[in-house]
Amino acid sequence: MSQTTEDDRLLIEAAQADPARFVDVYERYVDRVYVFVSRRAENRAVAEDITSQVFERALAGIGQFEWRGLPVAAWLFRIASNTLADHWRERSREAHEAPPDVPDAGELENIERRITLYQHVERLPDLQRQVIRMRFVEEKSIREVAAALERSEGAVKQLQLRALENLRKSMGGHG
Repeated sequence: MSQTTEDDRLLIEAAQADPARFVDVYERYVDRVYVFVSRRAENRAVAEDITSQVFERALAGIGQFEWRGLPVAAWLFRIASNTLADHWRERSREAHEAPPDVPDAGELENIERRITLYQHVERLPDLQRQVIRMRFVEEKSIREVAAALERSEGAVKQLQLRALENLRKSMGGHG
C-alpha cells in the first residue's frame, strides 16, 4: 500500500472515530474537488456551493464509508458527480430546459480509469513515481525533471521508460 493510500485510510478512520477530524479530509481534498466541480458549473458561486454540498454529503456519509483501498478522491468525485447531476436536474426543472454538461456514464468511466491509473502510479518505486508525476501531471520537460531530481537527462529517460513499462505490466497491457 502506498503512503498516500495509507494516509487516506488513516484520515478516514480518524474521521469515522471523531467527525471533527473530517476537517483533515476536507483540507486535503477541497482544492481537487473544487477544480473538478468548477469545470462543470456555470460560475464560481455555484461551484463553491456544490463543493460545499459535496463535503456536507461526505461528512454525513462518513460512517457508512467502507475502505476498499481506493483513493478517497474517488469517493469524493463520485459524490461531486452526483451533486452536479442533482444541481443540473433541479435547474432544468426550474427553467424547463435540458441540463447542460451533466456528467454521463462515459465521463464517470473516464474518472474510474484515471483512479485506476493513479493507483498503479502510486505503486511505482519512488523515483519512477516522481518522474511520471513531473512529466505527465506537471508537464515538465526531461531537462526540468533531471534538474529537480539531480539526475542526468539519460537517467530520467530510463526512469520514465521503466515506469511506463511497469504501468503497462501492472495494468495488464492496457493503455
